[in-house]
Amino acid sequence: MSCFSIIPDPRKERNQVHNLFDLITVAILAILCGADDWVEVNLWASSNIEWLNQFDICLNGAPSHDTLSRFFRYLDPQAFQKCFIAWTQSVAKVVGGVIALDGKTLCNSSDTTSGTKAIHIVSAFSAENDIVLGQLATEAKSNEITAFPLLIEMLDLKGAIVTIDAAGCQKTIAEAIRDKGGDYVLALKGNQGSLHAEVDNFFNQALVVEPEDCGCDYYKNEESSRGRREQREVWSIDDIDWLPQKKEWKDLRSIVCLKSTRTQKGACTVEKRYYLSSLSSDAAKLAYAIRSHWAVENKLHWQLDVSYGEDNCKICKDHGAENFSVIRRATLNILKGDKKTKAGIKNKRSKAGWDRKYKVDPKIKTKNCLLNRMPRCHIIYPLAS
Repeated sequence: MSCFSIIPDPRKERNQVHNLFDLITVAILAILCGADDWVEVNLWASSNIEWLNQFDICLNGAPSHDTLSRFFRYLDPQAFQKCFIAWTQSVAKVVGGVIALDGKTLCNSSDTTSGTKAIHIVSAFSAENDIVLGQLATEAKSNEITAFPLLIEMLDLKGAIVTIDAAGCQKTIAEAIRDKGGDYVLALKGNQGSLHAEVDNFFNQALVVEPEDCGCDYYKNEESSRGRREQREVWSIDDIDWLPQKKEWKDLRSIVCLKSTRTQKGACTVEKRYYLSSLSSDAAKLAYAIRSHWAVENKLHWQLDVSYGEDNCKICKDHGAENFSVIRRATLNILKGDKKTKAGIKNKRSKAGWDRKYKVDPKIKTKNCLLNRMPRCHIIYPLAS
């Protein structure tokens, strides 16, 4: 709360019954315990008001769903997101490793009355820490290109490897990552025209000879899961002075080809994907970074849909959907921090709602409580832009 409590209050000072601390705390706790809209947040707070009062929370009663809705509708989402980033980076201590950047549309966040389009959230996910580091909202998937540099600017990328799909394969984004001290692995597709053609032409010739004959480093691994077998082969090379576009991409050191061969129910499919990287030619390391990128889909987007029902949420007015999504990701980070409870995120949310000692008990001092894991940290990034 030392992070979130410094957010500018959008309300007028007169007639305030609930302080900012109460509103944010109740929202985080209720969503942690299974609430998926403001009505449920109010019902949870009303049902636990005596317990909350033990911590000097909501001494004036539970805030109504209208109060909660209005507050988060007008709360500055950029300030809220910056506080979230400050909190998550303080939790992660040293981030490093692979940070995957990818977007997800909140399907029901469009408002037909005002003509507002559905919000597209671009998230930064740390594969090593298994937490969301930050997010930014755009009005459409096509605007990811503008969101990526803004999100990169807010993150501490020193020593990290940033992975982005083809939408983020842009010279300005590569430069922004390098300026922040990170390395990049960017998916390369036909949207880069002649550059894609040059890389495709090289690997079409390289793959028909032995890797050492074409100067490539090579790595292969196989995985089997649920009746599907997949073989991944990676070729990488950093001797790319022949590439005409090399100087146009900041610190471009290697190009990469990943060949994926999948076999399922007797059917075999082969796919080739290309990447640009500021890393040297280490096929095993590059293969790990590329594979780790999919954690943002499996461990973040899938969890938000299945464990939080994000796509079914009807909150859409003003900044409500965007701010609610920040709280979802904050509680997801808290739940992922619990490594002792052998249950999925959805069941951990239920446990948090059913078992008060799992959240925190003022009479029991134990580290195995969710609220005891909530950090007392310092603000890393100022709110002023």
